[in-house]
Amino acid sequence: MAHVAVLLPVYNHADTLAACLESLRTQTLSDIEIIAVDDGSTDGSGDLLEQAAREDPRVRVAGYPVNQGISAALDHGLNLVRSPFVARMDADDWSHPDRLARQLGFLRTHPDIGLVGCRVDYGGDRRSQQGYAVYVDWINSLVTPEEIALNRFVESPFAHPSVLFRTELTGRYGAYRKGPFPEDYELWLRWLDAGVRMAKLEDILLRWNDSPGRLSRTDSRYDMEAFYACKAHYLARWLARNNPYHPDVVVWGAGRLSRKRADMLGEHGIRITHYIDIDPRKIGQIIHGRPVWSEQELPPPGQCFVVSYVGSRGAREDIRNRLCRHGYREGRDAIMAA
Repeated sequence: MAHVAVLLPVYNHADTLAACLESLRTQTLSDIEIIAVDDGSTDGSGDLLEQAAREDPRVRVAGYPVNQGISAALDHGLNLVRSPFVARMDADDWSHPDRLARQLGFLRTHPDIGLVGCRVDYGGDRRSQQGYAVYVDWINSLVTPEEIALNRFVESPFAHPSVLFRTELTGRYGAYRKGPFPEDYELWLRWLDAGVRMAKLEDILLRWNDSPGRLSRTDSRYDMEAFYACKAHYLARWLARNNPYHPDVVVWGAGRLSRKRADMLGEHGIRITHYIDIDPRKIGQIIHGRPVWSEQELPPPGQCFVVSYVGSRGAREDIRNRLCRHGYREGRDAIMAA
């Protein structure tokens, strides 16, 4: 039995698959099994996988004749895992030769950590895809379990193909679920909700290529509303445990989009009592029965709990700094959700 099973779903990546497989087959950790799930490819990817399996017995090919989607492919591959650790990889990415050895070594020396990622190199055009590049910079800024846990409701804190986790977690807390949500983000939120601690290696050990066909660009499960709907469920659960004024919260952000996304919390029993905004046109208004406060009307810490839902670029750090100046501590008095 191999120490690490690499779970590799493949759908029409004949142009990048060879480089991906080579980066796995030349890992310094040789005791691995590559479980490649061909999800109904029509471009010759399946033939390339079969050839790789003939050349290297560590490559194990499974799959479907017709495309079933990434969640089905991931679960199919997980059902074949017999190793104590699972690493993820995508067919258009590239792993540093030491990646798996480093991540496995980390989990072995940190028994309290269930999942470890790594920093990633953005393999795309930073000028034309600036938003995605900024996202990569953000996930690379989150390394410690505390940083990851505290920022989980902002965005998915990991590049999916960069992680390695203990197989036993899937039995305890469930594996990937199929639904109208991003399968990786839902999994991280569910495991974090269950108390799983997650960390990230400081070194860049994966090139995360930003191809035009990336699911996050083409699949409705990855659009912003799907992300917010997914996080609302787990944020509500977190608030029930950590908000001393549950179910009442104050939402920072009275704009239409912020209100729309924050209102998803109401479906899970959270009650928004007030909004906070810095726009003088909104301050003093009553919106959906909720007064809009100015920053100066914010009560001192210990009288309410603030959830920030402003997603415009640069707003998060600005709000964080403003709350800090008022004595609010993130995780105790406030949480970022955008």
